Amino acid sequence: MKISVFCEHILPRPWKPESEYVRVQQSLEQFELADKAGFHCAWMTEHHFLEEYSHASAPEVFLAALAARTKNIRLGHGIIQMLPGINHPARVAERIGMLDLISGGRVEFGTGEGASETELGGFSIDAGKKREMWREGLETTIRCMADTPFSGIDGEFVKMPPRNVIPKPYQKPHPPLWVACTREETIALAAENGLGALSFSFATPEAFKPKLDLYYNTLAERCVPIGRAVNANILASSGQLLCAATDDAAMGRVADSGGFFGFGIHHYHVSGNHQPGATNLWEAYQAKMRANPGAVDRSRLGGVGSPERLRNYLRVFEAMGVDQAMFLLPPVKHEYIMESLELMGKEVLPEFIERDHAASLAKAKRVEPIIEAAMKRARPSPAPIDPDYRIGAVPVSWDGIEVSAVRDTIIELERRARGGAPAQAAE
Repeated sequence: MKISVFCEHILPRPWKPESEYVRVQQSLEQFELADKAGFHCAWMTEHHFLEEYSHASAPEVFLAALAARTKNIRLGHGIIQMLPGINHPARVAERIGMLDLISGGRVEFGTGEGASETELGGFSIDAGKKREMWREGLETTIRCMADTPFSGIDGEFVKMPPRNVIPKPYQKPHPPLWVACTREETIALAAENGLGALSFSFATPEAFKPKLDLYYNTLAERCVPIGRAVNANILASSGQLLCAATDDAAMGRVADSGGFFGFGIHHYHVSGNHQPGATNLWEAYQAKMRANPGAVDRSRLGGVGSPERLRNYLRVFEAMGVDQAMFLLPPVKHEYIMESLELMGKEVLPEFIERDHAASLAKAKRVEPIIEAAMKRARPSPAPIDPDYRIGAVPVSWDGIEVSAVRDTIIELERRARGGAPAQAAE
């Protein structure tokens, strides 16, 4: 089983002018150490306008910086919001392609729809159609990455003529595809479409077993790949990570801050009533904790404890066949996170890394016939580009007027270069 870490750029108030700078620099340092410690993947979310809960609106920029500072760790988009009104599919393909080239083929391409009114409303998205938007956006991005050239689309949400979208990713036909899952419905959706399941809803190992079975049973019975390859993997969000010498020391370092992540989820996705630039989420959380001491359910923190506790905890996920366990880095002191990652690298990860190679080979052999059957069910590729299709040089406005300032300038420069001869019509 592979073990990974996840970052939201959580930034509780009060803020200083340098707070966001410090948060981002610390996250880079933490993931750089995670690479050296032997973690499999650094997953970075994409959220917009979610103050305090997640200052991670440009994961592609952060992951590019991380690529330059690391050697082995995979770079996971967990996720890119694939609604075309937030991220145009061709731009997603371009960014994924460039990041994959920069990193030498280390990208994991996680996708999702977004969920809160703060985000969807901020981009004027029709929430009732977000599933359809996600699918059309993802299908278009896959074609942009894999096809040379992309033959165009006239869809409900994306309209784009033929273009050759470059650069192409290093991994062919495209990096591994994932989708965010919070319910059993979306876990089944992932398997039906040949996508890896990013199960972000925390569940104990015992509670996760039905999700694991649902994913692989669905994959075998009715997978029709949305991509050009199947990513047969399921990830378990295993709680927050804080490893220390003893269980008590780890719990003491997390203290009551361990519940802030869940409080933020509830605020933005359930309770609402957010006032942009004014609501103090950390203050409201602290008031809740004062009114109800011990409100944090420490049993749901997952990876908080001694190396021995974490080894035993992870062995349960591993034994049931989970492909990847992922931990959230909590909003505690930077030095605590660094010590935790270093301790994990020394005392927890080595045994799992050692067993994972053989387990991955055995699994690849086991799922090979399932993937072959799924690829035979894949839908036909879209019609190729018309061989006579050509692109003109001068853009035309929607009301039919040529916008030709650049062309006119070039013609004038050519006229002067010929010694003032009359301008010739452009071919």
